[in-house]
Parts: sequence; structure tokens; C-alpha cells
Amino acid sequence: MKIMLDILLTPIKAMRLRYVPLLLIYFAYGSSFFTAIAESFWVKDSLNMTAADLAELGIWLSVPWTVKMIFGSLVDSVLVFGSNRKSYVYIGALLITVSSLLMIAVVGDYEFVVQFSKKSVYIVASVIAVIGFVMQDVVADTMSTEVVGKSQTEAQIHQELATIQVLARLSLGFAIFITGWIGGELASVFKDNREMVFIIALFIPILSIIGVTLVNLNPVAVSPINKRVLFGGLIFALFVVLIGYSEVPYSQEIVFVISISIVLYLLNDLIGDLSENAIRHIKMAMIIIFVYRAMPSVGVSLQWWQIDVLGFDESFFAKLSAIGGGIALAGMWFSAKFIVKRDIAEVLIFLTIIGTLLSLPILGMYYDLHIWLGVEARTVALVDTALASPFNYIAQVLMLTLVAIYAPEGKKGTWFALMASLMNIALSAGGLLTKYLNKIFIVSREIVTDGVVTTTQDYSQLGDLLWIVTLAGFIIPIIVIVKYNPSKA
Repeated sequence: MKIMLDILLTPIKAMRLRYVPLLLIYFAYGSSFFTAIAESFWVKDSLNMTAADLAELGIWLSVPWTVKMIFGSLVDSVLVFGSNRKSYVYIGALLITVSSLLMIAVVGDYEFVVQFSKKSVYIVASVIAVIGFVMQDVVADTMSTEVVGKSQTEAQIHQELATIQVLARLSLGFAIFITGWIGGELASVFKDNREMVFIIALFIPILSIIGVTLVNLNPVAVSPINKRVLFGGLIFALFVVLIGYSEVPYSQEIVFVISISIVLYLLNDLIGDLSENAIRHIKMAMIIIFVYRAMPSVGVSLQWWQIDVLGFDESFFAKLSAIGGGIALAGMWFSAKFIVKRDIAEVLIFLTIIGTLLSLPILGMYYDLHIWLGVEARTVALVDTALASPFNYIAQVLMLTLVAIYAPEGKKGTWFALMASLMNIALSAGGLLTKYLNKIFIVSREIVTDGVVTTTQDYSQLGDLLWIVTLAGFIIPIIVIVKYNPSKA
């Protein structure tokens, strides 16, 4: 009983008043899930985009996360209105507001956007929102090292950094839990008037503004501009825009190869003055992080199948969101002490095994196993979501803890940004694999244009896609984690 009570109270005991405004910014980021269900149903009903098209769009939307080094360098070195922290959060809030207004206009069929295609406005709004959240995320990650008490030993500082990352994920998880659930229920209520969900979502930038206005940070000197990182990043960003706009063949593959080359070069340069042993450990950790995040997913076709075949609606997806977010929050809460104390690679192996086991019920439902067992599909989905939800968040905390521990003084913004870029390039790799798999195993939902069926519903190849994704997500990470465990180097 005493042990359970100690585990329960760990996050509460770790909480400090100075963390609260920072955690509010993370909460605002988690609140971005508020519109997720309404957006998914609107895209399915209103945009003529295949699963591969949406996977491809997801890759392009990951690019701003990939060039986080630009924002990191700015945060380290460039003052805007006398600040190299708070002003960037305000700018991010403005961009998120503009994105919300565009979504309100396109979802509500407002007159001034009629001259543009819905797809184009949706893509522009999505890009603007991503840039706003990236900017705020860079600043929040940087500030997470600047609310730490300095009168401590190095080991205590490392443990507090890990604690802050846990609390940040708890704040994020609570936001996903409460806003994802409420947003999903509102998507059901306003299914014939979906722009109302996006109007209500204007509360999100307000939260981040309140948080950054109240946050109190340790004084940090402005570092000289790292011209190689800043201007190299700007040139790369311009290159990405040009190659994407010109629709060059294999443009996403070209961007991926160049982006990972640039980020690895910049990271190698940034850690060049560390000891050889430290560099070796960091590189091994980087390999594990990259591979773990680069695994492909099934893509949006799984959700289409759940809607069309299993009959899941907005309200049920809201319940899944609430259960997933709530259980993830509880799992993160009770595992806080475990996360800080255990070997990271061993925990990632455990999470890989558990994640694979918990993907099997969805695979079984495709083959009607739930019907043979006399269990409703919604019951299987609810139980599976409840069991699986904590583990993704735990993996994120482990990775962010590694990043925080090795953050070099005076270069923290750039370090966090480059490592986040590497992690998001890994997601781009996973997105490319997802796109390829969706082009090999073609899955389609019914699309009706002007009363005529232009694309027929076909989920016959979804089972093969599920098998490939499940096996790859189990075998590859286990091999890499065992081989490159930095704790055993």
C-alpha cells in the first residue's frame, strides 16, 4: 500500500509552481487534438484524396518539424521585441489563430474561399498550424531546461529534467484526454455544422499566450548566431518549398535524403567537442530513436474501414479518444518513477513487445474473429485502446529524456531542435514507408461526386497491410535496440 501511494504521489511531489505556466503551453499543444475527429470526418466526406495522398500530405506537413533547427537557432540567438523566448510563442499563437480561421472558412463554405479549392485551403491552413505549433514546441522544449533549480548536483539536475519531461507528457496527455473527448462529442453534435468545432478551437492559442506570459525562467545569455545552422536551415527550407511547388518526381524522397544528411552533419558538428565516449553513446541512442520512430503505420485506411464497415461514428471515436487519453494519463502518472529509474533501451524493448501484442485485436477484427467469439467490435476497440494507450507516451518521454540529458550549455535550443528534427525525419521515413505500402496494398472508400460514384469501396487488401505493418514494427526495432543499446557500450 505504501509503495502504491508513493507511486501515486510521485508526480504531485515533483510538481513545482514554476513548472505550471510551461506545462500550460504543452497543454495547448495537446489541445490541437480537439478538432481531430471533426477534421477526419470532414476530409473523408469532402476531399477526394486517397489513403496514399493523405500519407503524402502527412510527409509534407512533417517538414516544418524537420527544419526545427531554424527556430532553435533563432530562439538561441535572435531577439524579437527584446525576447528570444516569449515573443516566439506569441507569434506561434498568431499563426495557429490564422489557421483556425481558414479552417472555419473552408469547412463552413464561406464565400471568400469559394474561388479556391477546398483541398488547397485545407493544405495551407494545415501548414500554417504546423509552423505555429513547431515554433511553440521549440521554445517550450528549450524553456524546460530553464525552469530547473540550479542549486543541485548534476545527478539531481538530470533527474529533474526527466521529471519535467514526465510532467510535460502528463500535461499533454491530459489535454489529449479532455479536449479530444469533448471535441469528438462536439463533432457528433455539430456533424451538420462542423465549422462550430473550429470556432470553439480558438481557445487553444489563448492557453499558450497565458502560459508564456506567466512563465518565469532562469536568466540565459543570448548565444552568437550559428550561421551554419540558421542559414543552412533557411536554404534547405527554401529548397523544400521550391521542389514541392515544382512537383519534381520523387520530391519527397529527395527531401528526405537531403534533410537527414544535413541534420546528421549539423548534429555531428554540434557534439564535436564532447568526449569520444560521449559521442559514441549519443550516436547509439540516436540510431535507436530513429529506427523506433521510423516504423510504418497502416494509415488513414484503417479508420475508413472502421467507419464504413464497423460503423464507428464521431461519438464513438470521441469515447476512444477519452479512454485512450485518460488511460495514457494514468499510465504515465503511475509509471513516472519507473521511467526515471530504468534503463531506457530495456524499456523500449518492453514497449515494442507490448505494442505488437496490442495490435493483434485489430488484426483479428479484420478477419471477423470478434464475430466468432461473440464480442462486439466496439467492445474490442474500447478494450484495446484502453490497454495500448499509455505506451506511446512512455516511449516519447524516454526519448525526450535522452535528449534533455545531453543538451549542451549555450546550445540547448539548437540541440533540442536538431534532435527533434532527427526524430521527425524518422517519422517522415515512416510516412514514406506508409505511402509505399498504401500504393502496393490499395485500399479505398466510396467517393461520390455530384451523385455519381467515382471510386468504389474496397478493403480487400487491408489485411495484408495490417500484417506487414505489425511484423515490421516488432522485428526491426527489437534487433536495432539490442544491437545499439548505449547502456551496454
